[in-house]
Amino acid sequence: MTERPAALEGLVAEVRACRLCAHALPLGPRPVLRASATARLCIIGQAPGTKVHETGIPWNDRSGERLRDWLALDRECFYDVSRIAIVPMGFCYPGRDAHGGDLPPRPECAPTWHARLLALMPKIELMLLVGGYAQTHYIGARRGGTMTETVAAWKDYAPKFFPLPHPSWRNTAWLKRNPWFAADLLPELRAKVHALVD
Repeated sequence: MTERPAALEGLVAEVRACRLCAHALPLGPRPVLRASATARLCIIGQAPGTKVHETGIPWNDRSGERLRDWLALDRECFYDVSRIAIVPMGFCYPGRDAHGGDLPPRPECAPTWHARLLALMPKIELMLLVGGYAQTHYIGARRGGTMTETVAAWKDYAPKFFPLPHPSWRNTAWLKRNPWFAADLLPELRAKVHALVD
């Protein structure tokens, strides 16, 4: 069931060999993604952190733990590539900014690879847009003035897209200020996700 067509296999290999912005990556290139022709759910995040860079496993960090909690998925299901594709806005760790946070995803990445990858994943029914970079790229001018407004209006982007804040622990205060996220949005999100992956 996890066998992918040759075209997608070849493209994933091409992505993993990408050195387009190697000159700008402090830890060097290590593209991290998961793609299959059978996946019905696609998670579009930002870019790998250092732990993901080290392991080569997407969302293999505290943010991933929170995201799996939001989705009510265990690791086995979350990493079942036959059901869930993971295609970040940037495939490689971009480095740190002056404040200790991660730099934005490299701008070359999504325009170079996303459309080609998604064209070979015809069963994708829902894309989770995790964070502002994914939301800007995929819903553009339709998004709200702030990330909060965009996430609060999640129904406006159905059925293809579902915007989410980044599950970073830096966003814990945001979650406390916006109790509707856990009370109203998460039950709907979990229902939609489980309808696709169970």
